[in-house]
Amino acid sequence: MPLEVGVASPEFALANQFGETVESASLTGGAVVVFFPFAFSRICTDELGELRDNLEMFDAAGVALVAIAVDHKYTLRAFADVNDISFDLLADFWPHGSVTRAYDAFDEANGYAQRVSYVLDGNGTVRSVITAAHGQGRPIAEYSRALSLVEDVL
Repeated sequence: MPLEVGVASPEFALANQFGETVESASLTGGAVVVFFPFAFSRICTDELGELRDNLEMFDAAGVALVAIAVDHKYTLRAFADVNDISFDLLADFWPHGSVTRAYDAFDEANGYAQRVSYVLDGNGTVRSVITAAHGQGRPIAEYSRALSLVEDVL
């Protein structure tokens, strides 16, 4: 079960696809944190491509967009390069899935992230949760809806 709306999100510090550390404390204007299973998988590629193509929605809401997978930062760099991804892809590689576990988004049976996204306010409080079943992507409309519902607290 994902984190509940209203709880404080766990803090993290993870390397992005360039090897730069991104800390949750730096996401002061609010954030959308997207957990995804694997770079280069079909559904993840489609989902992250939709996010890339709709970055203006997140910019307009004044939130940072970050995506987290248990892949290595070098894999995420290659994925970002191939798919023209400019937002941060964060590597929760080692200890394997520790941040993903803290966000209750880790699939213990399979060893990767479940499809869970969190809309966080500037204080790191969970304001909305977007999920999708295994094998299905999260519709971009769900992000738009979630951002509009929490716009007044961001």
